[in-house]
Amino acid sequence: MSNPGMITLALSKGRIFEETLPLLAAAGIEVTEDPEKSRKLILSTNRPDVRVVLVRATDVPTYVQHGGADIGVAGKDTLIEHGGDNLYQPLDLNIAKCRMSVAVRADFDYATAVKQGSRIRVATKYTTIASEHFANKGVHVDLIKLYGSMELAPLIGVADAIVDLVSTGNTLKANHLVEVEEIMQISSRLVVNQASLKLKREAIRQVIQAFESAIPA
Repeated sequence: MSNPGMITLALSKGRIFEETLPLLAAAGIEVTEDPEKSRKLILSTNRPDVRVVLVRATDVPTYVQHGGADIGVAGKDTLIEHGGDNLYQPLDLNIAKCRMSVAVRADFDYATAVKQGSRIRVATKYTTIASEHFANKGVHVDLIKLYGSMELAPLIGVADAIVDLVSTGNTLKANHLVEVEEIMQISSRLVVNQASLKLKREAIRQVIQAFESAIPA
């Protein structure tokens, strides 16, 4: 049986985990195990009433929504794709920042393809964001869902364009792709389970306030 007073925080490994650590420290919470060195999926902290569960980035909203975690940190992109329903999103944490963009082969005339309203093929993992973006532009698209190596699709003729997260743009350059349109800025948000918000109100309020005071400018 889990402790009913326990606060469970869902995080994904990598950049979000690393950039959440200073926010946790501001709340007086320190993760006592290194996720890169441990195979554990549930990590203890210096507080007996707080634990961290490691899940895939795309699963964070699902765990929080269904009560597997009280609080989570998820990218705006993940929340839009998930739908974000039934999740309280009190804070933009301003971490793990990047942008969602359209990229094409350097020799593809994107401006003309879009102007003509012709149908273009777009490869992406972010089908909700991509379909809304092109619908707003009045462009017909055939969406091809891929889960990785997105840059390959235009190079081998599977798609005309990709919609993907861009941080430095180095991966695009290395694959002779160019960024032609920014769709939106992305950062990570704090998400809270609605039931937990009522049942563990004071404990969660303290965490939210500590996070808020430590958000990087």
